[in-house]
Amino acid sequence: MKLFTDTITLSTTSERELVDFTREAQQLVRSSGVQNGLCALYAHGATAALMIQENDDPNIGKDVVSCLDKLIPKGVWLHDRIDGNGASHIQAGLIGPSESIPVRGGTLDLSTWQNVFFCELDGPRRKRTVAVTIVGD
Repeated sequence: MKLFTDTITLSTTSERELVDFTREAQQLVRSSGVQNGLCALYAHGATAALMIQENDDPNIGKDVVSCLDKLIPKGVWLHDRIDGNGASHIQAGLIGPSESIPVRGGTLDLSTWQNVFFCELDGPRRKRTVAVTIVGD
């Protein structure tokens, strides 16, 4: 059984956006040498999350952000009195900080229309990180 760990570093350009980092995760799977196993991804930061989502239509990311902002609007939370990002914390908590993806044949076992996205909910940020743990044979 192999164990491989690394970190993916991203930068974001908007207050709220989805950033596709599938290519970087796939590269780490190849580097790990694991053919069959599991890739666990974990976003650092209380206002960040990870999501597996459609990769073909760029409007999906915009729709996700719009939906989150309608469901959890800015400026109405007790935490906003501290630093104005209460909605970001709640949105990140609902989406969640992690994804686990099977590794088969030395690659992430995503379907044709799936990619892995970092959800920036309190940006922009020069440095966001995702912990990567890959285990398997």
